[in-house]
Amino acid sequence: MALLSADVAIANAKAIVVKSSGPSAKAFAPGKAIADNSTVTLKAGDIVTLLDGQGTRVLKGPGTFSTTANTQTNSNLASVLKNTGTRQVRTGAVRGAVSEAPVRPTNVWLIDTTKSATVCVADTSALSFWTPTGDQGGNITLTRVSDGKSMPLELRPMQSIKAWPTAELPIVDGAQYRVSRDGTATPITLRFATMGPNPQGVENTISGFVRAGCNAQLDLLVEAISPQAPEEKSAGL
Repeated sequence: MALLSADVAIANAKAIVVKSSGPSAKAFAPGKAIADNSTVTLKAGDIVTLLDGQGTRVLKGPGTFSTTANTQTNSNLASVLKNTGTRQVRTGAVRGAVSEAPVRPTNVWLIDTTKSATVCVADTSALSFWTPTGDQGGNITLTRVSDGKSMPLELRPMQSIKAWPTAELPIVDGAQYRVSRDGTATPITLRFATMGPNPQGVENTISGFVRAGCNAQLDLLVEAISPQAPEEKSAGL
């Protein structure tokens, strides 16, 4: 079953816990939805990062904090979540593009082929994968676990992003693929969780990542927007 297709459990929530540590960490597990206009009480040593429609904010205990949505817009948030893969493929920015290879995916929707993981995807008809490629280029082979069908792909020098061959190896919810790259002795395995072509808002997207176990994407998202996250003072309530 595709994620988020009928998920209305957090429709009225305005904040999602994305990170937590300290004595109250279990009470504020990642993915927990917190209603708007409520309060959060933390103990000494607690650190909770919340994400709402405006971005992230950090609460540090001890103290009681208001969860009223932050009015300061985080400029990175929309750009990080906006491109679900379709635009990269349709504009031709990925196919044949050669540029300086990044050291990590530049977008949460790029399929990271460097480590085994569960990967959340949006538009399954147009996806791109990321792999670190040196100045000599290389080869990568995708193999569907269910029947062993494989497809080798060539990457040109410094090309780290390439369109996933969706016509030959379509991605469906629960599908698993092995990925073999030049220079690696052991293939990695990717398991896919589908979210639909238009994930419904930041809160639902984050909650979907947490439920499906798409931890690498969640970490990338939080890291991308956390530098702008303000540390909030206790409301003293």
